[in-house]
Amino acid sequence: MPIPRLTDAERDAALAELSGWSLREDGLAIERELRFADFNAAFGFMTRVALAAEKADHHPEWFNVYNRVRITLTTHDAAGLSARDVALARAIDAMV
Repeated sequence: MPIPRLTDAERDAALAELSGWSLREDGLAIERELRFADFNAAFGFMTRVALAAEKADHHPEWFNVYNRVRITLTTHDAAGLSARDVALARAIDAMV
């Protein structure tokens, strides 16, 4: 079953509710960069996100250098943002 892509209005409403997330330039993903006290804190956060992502069967694209974690959420099967991205972003916000 295909995963529906959010409409522009749905996307904009979701972004208004999310803290620290921005729309990627192409409009097909949301992104957030976080800074932590050190590598250990950043890695611990990534581990918590990984467990939630695995449980949701929806995985982020991310990049980590020392205390920084940059996260990109998009749904490849929807060719853009879906409700799954919004749900994972909310879960990530709750972990920050």
